[in-house]
Amino acid sequence: MSAPTKKYGLLAEFETPAAIMEAARRVRDAGYRCWDVYTPFPVHGMDEAMGLKNSKVGWFTFICGSAGFCLGMLMIWWMNAYDYAIVVGGKPLFSPIFAFPVSYECTILLGAFGSLFGMLILNRLPRLYHPLFKSQRFAKVTHDRFFIAIEAIDPKFDDADTRTLLESAGGKHIEEVRD
Repeated sequence: MSAPTKKYGLLAEFETPAAIMEAARRVRDAGYRCWDVYTPFPVHGMDEAMGLKNSKVGWFTFICGSAGFCLGMLMIWWMNAYDYAIVVGGKPLFSPIFAFPVSYECTILLGAFGSLFGMLILNRLPRLYHPLFKSQRFAKVTHDRFFIAIEAIDPKFDDADTRTLLESAGGKHIEEVRD
């Protein structure tokens, strides 16, 4: 005997990018907050249709890149001017010009790590399980179908009203997904 499952939400299938764009606009305009669009390829303009703001990944990249530059400069200063200070040919013990190549490479390295880990953190990855994986129709999202899932935790979610909205937006095969 299996444990009772709770409702995750409603899943609606769409056949074209234009249909999913129009449906996303309708769901956004209806005031839903906990919903997402799943497509087999990026659809230009979907962020605007969903009402999403700019990603915060750029801030992760900027902060980590700036830290990489500062750490590169600090590392060269530490090695040349403090830890192993040797005057060679009358050159200064530290110069930002000489330290720039190392600092530049540290900027690129830590900026790339900031982008990668920022994306993973903001997308809550790795995620090995999702309730939508139980839907047989959802497997078509990797081929040629487009889906909108509205979660039951949304304050505006009502089974009948949400189903009506998805049907009026052109959704085919609307199904309830359980977790």
